[in-house]
Amino acid sequence: MSFRRTQSSLPAEGRLGRRSLLKAAGATAVGATLLSATTGTARAAATTESADVIIIGAGYAGGTVARELALKGLKPLVLEAQNRIGGRVFTSTYAGAEVEIGAGWLGPQQPLIHKELQRYGISFYEDVVPEQFILPGDQGFQTLNPSDAVTTLDQLWGEFYSGSENYFERPYDPLYRADLLKSVDPLSLADRLGQLSLSPTEKQWLNSETSVYSGGPSSLGALTAMAQWIQLAGGTYGDYTTTMSLRPEGGMIAVLQKMLAESKADIRLNSPVKKVTESGGVVTVETTSGATFKAPAVVVAIPTNVWKNITFNPGLPTAHQRATTEGIGIPHATKVWVHVQGNTPPSVAQAGEGSPILMMVPQVKTSKGRLYVAFTGPSLNVGNASAFKSAVQQLLPGSTVLEYRAMEWAKQQYTGGGWGLRRPDQLLGLFPAIEEPHGRILFAGGDIAKGWHGAFIEGAIESGFRAAGQAAELV
Repeated sequence: MSFRRTQSSLPAEGRLGRRSLLKAAGATAVGATLLSATTGTARAAATTESADVIIIGAGYAGGTVARELALKGLKPLVLEAQNRIGGRVFTSTYAGAEVEIGAGWLGPQQPLIHKELQRYGISFYEDVVPEQFILPGDQGFQTLNPSDAVTTLDQLWGEFYSGSENYFERPYDPLYRADLLKSVDPLSLADRLGQLSLSPTEKQWLNSETSVYSGGPSSLGALTAMAQWIQLAGGTYGDYTTTMSLRPEGGMIAVLQKMLAESKADIRLNSPVKKVTESGGVVTVETTSGATFKAPAVVVAIPTNVWKNITFNPGLPTAHQRATTEGIGIPHATKVWVHVQGNTPPSVAQAGEGSPILMMVPQVKTSKGRLYVAFTGPSLNVGNASAFKSAVQQLLPGSTVLEYRAMEWAKQQYTGGGWGLRRPDQLLGLFPAIEEPHGRILFAGGDIAKGWHGAFIEGAIESGFRAAGQAAELV
């Protein structure tokens, strides 16, 4: 997990470009009052509207698709269930600072997002660097300086990921050595921990991270999921710690705002989709408000966990149905912004699997103290202030919690989970079929990216480029 700082701004939805729909896809375009992205209010259409391409979801995958299709001269319509753009990217303000409620970091090894930053003239900066690590010990917690901690962890993770340099010889082409993956893709992170000869303390050092990424028990996450990240990062744990070391000026939402503005897409907020039907070369999309839209192609760019909330006709293919039934977005993703007062220097604090708080990461300093990001375990009820404050004090002794703000991503209706992390057997079981068109219905999103999948917006952008190319061939 990252060791860095967060600052950004709320989505400036009123700045998004809008354009009327012009092209009928098997139906006559009918004039209708379009949603103002400024007001974010959805209205049921009396008649069916038409678009060149319909995009379901205004996150980074959907924004990439909209921009790329617009560059080809098409006019996309974006239907977003929430009252804001971004999806699992959510830039906000807390305790006088700009914070990331969802995705929060970039890395130098992620070329697509850096190309977008350059395109839009958005700079980035390095996050807060910790001055110490607080890790589980044989008797309570122990404090290490960052150099010693990373050196020790690098050795342990090196053993954990041993062999991944072979089965992910080409990490951007994860199926290149499918023959070698057959023996490791069924393994969970917990399975891999069980294969190693570790002391109880060493196991806690590792499974505090495997548990965070899995959203609870380490048995949920696949070894191959995190091993691919390691190889994409450069092959070592030290390399991996840099993948979440950078922040864009204007926040994680900044590039997406620019993408959507350039696309001049018609963006309908508060427009949850309930049904997608393909018939006679036309795809019809119905929203919960009763609005109906038609297009020659539709791109579903929402988290895999919520595909099951939409009725697809014809029904989803086997791989897609499996992905949404099993889920890829992790089930327990609770990110808490904590305002802490005390004399503890900025510290990365970790606890073993099953602990109330699995990890705390130092963030920006305030006039009253310091902000931290905490990732909690399933055993902690973040609604219980007394229990939460006690858990913080276990990791940061002598600290005082002034206030905190929790986001329980798994309880969010339109995400159904947090960042993506493939389950055991999902790499070989879902790919490459999960990226293939379902007739004129296409799919995008970080959950199903081939490279920086799941927890990184790099993967959402990658999948958006792929889906935009597929859609352009159908229109």
